[in-house]
Amino acid sequence: MDTPTAETAATPDPATSAAHAAFQRLRERLSAAIVGQEALVERLLIALLADGHLLVEGAPGLAKTTAIRTLAAHLEADFARVQFTPDLLPADLTGTEVWRPQEGRFEFQPGPVFHPLLLADEINRAPAKVQSALLEAMGERQVTVGRQTYALPPLFLVMATQNPIEQEGTFPLPEAQLDRFLMHVRIGYPDAAMETEILRLARNQARSVLHETAAPERMPQEVVFAAREEVLALHMAPALERYLVEVVLASRDAARYDPALARRIAWGASPRGSIALERCARARAWLAGRDYLTPEDIRAVAPDVLRHRVLPSYEALAEGWDGDRLVSALLEQVPPP
Repeated sequence: MDTPTAETAATPDPATSAAHAAFQRLRERLSAAIVGQEALVERLLIALLADGHLLVEGAPGLAKTTAIRTLAAHLEADFARVQFTPDLLPADLTGTEVWRPQEGRFEFQPGPVFHPLLLADEINRAPAKVQSALLEAMGERQVTVGRQTYALPPLFLVMATQNPIEQEGTFPLPEAQLDRFLMHVRIGYPDAAMETEILRLARNQARSVLHETAAPERMPQEVVFAAREEVLALHMAPALERYLVEVVLASRDAARYDPALARRIAWGASPRGSIALERCARARAWLAGRDYLTPEDIRAVAPDVLRHRVLPSYEALAEGWDGDRLVSALLEQVPPP
């Protein structure tokens, strides 16, 4: 693999970056409040750095809501939570125009989508129209109501959740709309040690309710934007860039590596998947304190970036294959530099 040269000496060093130090403190606070979900904490920070959105899937009670609430408590950004239900309307999310008879005009009342941090809880319980309204806002970063178009905040992160249980009465997200999410993260139950730590944390939080506690330090949004600039400036060797592209291309034409694998893939990742994979790999490297990327950065984030973009065929589904298994097979077939 190519290594950084003198030509890349201007690349910012995260070790001396004020933005990186601020993110490290933020990561420590999130990890202290969200015990047993280190992967979720890291993915949440990666999404913040990569300017993308998260779809988190996990059973109830795994701190999905707590994660985004805690992030909002430590950022200078407003937070809104929308509980998606079958009777939710698009206007409940985007806002609507209200008639002001005394002024003889309509006035736009923004909906919760105009908050910088938005939790779309159980997104698969709302009908397609509401899902489409949110996903359009995520992709276009704007909302059109009537004849007016309104821009969303510069810092805009959506964390949508869905449960893998109780599928009755749900509206699964279409594959084309799933592509709007930067990552699809699956989380599981903590182990015994982490469960014990969660009990201790819950007791401490119950005690703190009875006493006033100081407000947490809040990171300015300018620090997030500065960190994003540093992430984009990291060195990426040409050989590593070719490897990243080859992983995505293999999802579309796996026959070059394994004809049996090709029959199991109905659709591969789009160029949006390549962009997401690079942005997430860059963010992971920056969080690790490096000013360059490694193959492990790409391989570590590939399952979350590609599992909802590499679709199994009917034959694969009948054999018990899913997106996770397909991505693992692709990473085994494509050799790293």
